[in-house]
This record gives sequence, structure tokens and C-alpha cells, in this order.
Amino acid sequence: MVKFVHSGDWQLGMPRHFLRGEAQARFDAARLDAVERIGALAVEENCAFVVVCGDVFESNQVSRQVLVRAFEKMRANPQVTFFLLPGNHDPLDASSIFRSPAFVEQRPDNVRVLESESPVELSHGVELVPAPWPNKHPTSDLAAAACEGLGPTDAVRIVVGHGAVDSMSPNPVDPKLIALDRLEELLDGGVIHYVALGDRHSTTDVGASGRVWYAGAPEPTDYDETDPGNVLIVDLTAAGQVDVRRVGVGTWRFLRCERHLSADEDIDELEEWLAGLDDKDRTIVKLSIVGSVSVAQKARLDRLLEHHADLLAALELWERRSDLVLVPDDADLEHFGLSGFAHEALLEVSGMAEDPADEEQAVAARDALTLLHRLVESRS
Repeated sequence: MVKFVHSGDWQLGMPRHFLRGEAQARFDAARLDAVERIGALAVEENCAFVVVCGDVFESNQVSRQVLVRAFEKMRANPQVTFFLLPGNHDPLDASSIFRSPAFVEQRPDNVRVLESESPVELSHGVELVPAPWPNKHPTSDLAAAACEGLGPTDAVRIVVGHGAVDSMSPNPVDPKLIALDRLEELLDGGVIHYVALGDRHSTTDVGASGRVWYAGAPEPTDYDETDPGNVLIVDLTAAGQVDVRRVGVGTWRFLRCERHLSADEDIDELEEWLAGLDDKDRTIVKLSIVGSVSVAQKARLDRLLEHHADLLAALELWERRSDLVLVPDDADLEHFGLSGFAHEALLEVSGMAEDPADEEQAVAARDALTLLHRLVESRS
């Protein structure tokens, strides 16, 4: 029996374009802290080692600071060995971070890089079968190549790979796809006993055997991930018995929210939802807003979003899914308290705001009306 932690896709040093200032720094720190939590979990669960299945780093060009801080987190649990597999973000090409002077000089004793396809023999009859990426564009199934020539064994063999499996790819003829059927044949034949994969950021059980898994990213990275923020605790034997348990280690989250606004009550509900979010400083929200609002309602909505943008790690407007129309009503026009030429100009701008023929002009007119409303409010 061997028990270990299956992880992957740390992508340390990952930038997110929607994070500003200190939010990016906190996002970076959380990803590094997850590394230490993974080591502590391995100790707590009495795991023999941790495999990190590719994309340990965002790229081969991450800063030395990211590298040495990652080492410090792994060094915090020296009894745990971390096996790092190069993936498509950090392949073993000429610029490989795994062969850089900083990596070689600073690497802790409990960190090992899986640099070749040769099986790595561990203690207690355990073998790792690595499939590292030699470059960003391999032309073959690296996992299949790593298993080539292997026969049945009494040892426990764990394939450590990275990339998409063919059964889940929209382009099944891509030569670098991992052939799931071939892995299942090797599992059934007792040649290998578990396949630890990286690349997919959502924790996923692949196929029917229960022995091919993506661990997912330990901290979420985008809105499309369905079950990120986990690592897997894997118990297995050479007889093929396996127990896989997901454990949450992530602290950040990405949320999408779609709202239709046409009345004050709709804005009330949005405000209540935003106010009720926990851990706002580690929450990233993308809003889709459709509907029609008055100038006063738009001004209120802007204030609401500005306030929560300061509380949340990030608050994005989902441009492709948003269509909010500003429709000035009589109360808006009266609120401005204008007369004469100024009132006529206001009516003209209000008409522009509702003109579908010139969207750019309409947006500018809506912004002008909203700004005017806020200026009037600030003086009242």
C-alpha cells in the first residue's frame, strides 16, 4: 500500500489582468500558501510524497522571488518529498526554469524534478513513470511513450503525466493527446496502477476505472472551472485497489452573476447578494447586467458597484453578456431642475441616450446623464 498526494497546475507567478495593485499580490501569496498547506496535509495524512503533475510555474520566466518563495514553502515540511513534473507552461526546453542556476542552487533536498521518462524507483516497491514535456509542442502521446516497454509488475506503478485526454478533447486528432483507452488497457493488465494527470484545473475522474484522475488546480484560476481548489489523497495497492479522496485547499473563488434590472427592487436584490458574499477580498465576481434603468437608478447602481469593487478582489462587467439601457424618466428630468436652453439641451441628450442608431453616441449620452445626476445629488 502507498498513500500520496496528487496535485498539479500550481502555476506559481500567474498574473490575472483583472486584478489591480495589492489584489494581485494577495493572489500570488495565496498560491504559495497553498503549497505549504499541501505539504502539511501530506504530513497529517501520513503520505509518502507529493506529485505535482505539470505547470508548477506559470512559465519558465517567472521571477527568482517566486522560485525561492516556493522552495521555502516546500522546505517547511522537509519530511515530504515533492516530485515536480515539467508541463506545457514550464517545459524542459532551452529556457527551462528547472535547469536554471537559481533552481539548481536553491532547490531543497526534498524537491525532485521528474526530468526523464525513465521510471523512478521509490522505497516499498513504488515506481513513478513520468511523462515530462520536453517543449511546448510535443508531437506524440508522452504518457504512452513513457509506458512503452513496461510489463506487469508486483510494484505499484504511478504514471505522472500532463495534458488533455483524447476522450475530452474537441480535437481528437491532436497527436499530443493522451490516449485514454491505452491507459485503461495498461491498468487492466497490471502494468500500471494509477494515472496522475495535470492540465485540467477542475478535479475530474476520467474514464470508468476510477484510477485516472486530474487533481485540478489547488487555487482556482478562472470562472470556467467547475471544481477547482482541491488536491487528491490517493491510497492504492499493486492489486489495483484504489481509494481517491478530494481535499479542499483553495481559499479564492471566481463567481459569475447574471441580473436583469428594471426596478429599484432589482438593484436591492443585487446589493443584498453582493453584501452577503463571504471572504470578499478573495472573491472575484463577473457581472452580467441587462435591462433598462432610469438615470437615478443608474447612478445608484454605479455607486453600488464602485463600493463593492473596493471590497472584492475584483469586480468585472461581463461585456458580452451585458446590455443595460438608460431610459430617463420624468422624475429624472425634474430632478435636474433645469430650465430654458439648459433644459432643451438636457432633452436633446436624453434623446441621444435612447438612439439605437449610434451606440457610441448613446453610451456617451448615458454617461453624461449619470454624471450630471451625481453632480446634482452632491450639491443637494
